[in-house]
Amino acid sequence: MNRIDVHAHFLPEPYRTAASAAGHARPDGMPALPEWSAAEHVAVMDRQGIATAMLSISSPGVHYGDDAAARDLARAVNEEGHRAVVDHPGRFGQFASLPIPDVDGAIAEIAHAYDHLQADGITLLTNVGGTYLGDAALGPVFAELNRRHARVFIHPTSPPCFERLSFGRPRPMLEFLLDTTRAVVDLVLGGTIARHPDIEFIAPHCGATLPMIADRVAAFALILGGDASGDVLDDLARLHYDLAGFPLPRQLDAILTVTTVEHLHYGSDYPFTPEFVVERAATLLDDGGPSAEQLAANSAALLPRRHHHD
Repeated sequence: MNRIDVHAHFLPEPYRTAASAAGHARPDGMPALPEWSAAEHVAVMDRQGIATAMLSISSPGVHYGDDAAARDLARAVNEEGHRAVVDHPGRFGQFASLPIPDVDGAIAEIAHAYDHLQADGITLLTNVGGTYLGDAALGPVFAELNRRHARVFIHPTSPPCFERLSFGRPRPMLEFLLDTTRAVVDLVLGGTIARHPDIEFIAPHCGATLPMIADRVAAFALILGGDASGDVLDDLARLHYDLAGFPLPRQLDAILTVTTVEHLHYGSDYPFTPEFVVERAATLLDDGGPSAEQLAANSAALLPRRHHHD
């Protein structure tokens, strides 16, 4: 049991209730919100050789249009995540949720997550209601995350125009990868990554389509003559990437043209990815990817505050 899972989700009751009430019972065009319990998650981890899983709330996140409600829901899910961490010593960590784009609420929740819940990091969606992570309005949030040397796990969601783009198909198939690419490129070109050297960002799904477009974006950066403090390829090399999804046989080779193996991390995407698919993906990774020991060492270095058994 040596895997550290940086891309794992939880769906506590307050989140399931609020998301369903806000019209997200079939999130991002998927059939349903998956069932989840901490006990069953641990049982899956035991079967799949996962020592520790970093819990995060997936799409659609906690903000459904009302700042006050989003603050309350962020607090509720972060408290529930902390309960899972405490109740199962050594098995879970937590990337706390923020009520983005409510900046004041987000900064208050960062303080609560770190000072009271001992969160391991923060999870941020690629966009919330069309406000992308590179938006200048979120500058104070990134300044505070930088001050706290935060680990920031980026997770995709549906783009604001998905009705026209997804052709009625589930958005995780294409739109999640494209929105990840869109958000990270915006963070790079807007200088957010260069200006915050003490934030360690984790991009999901083996970097989505970033390896395919990295050189094109770098060329446009020269043409656009934007924020000279950031070099596109240097910024992408600095990021961390989880291997959730289907990195083999094609994506893994591509991401290793952008960064080094030390920046890669195991991710299951459970429970949105069912256990039988998690098992198949892990077998492929064991056969053709970096060793489980290498990936676990990478994640232990990135997330130094381990949860140990008493």
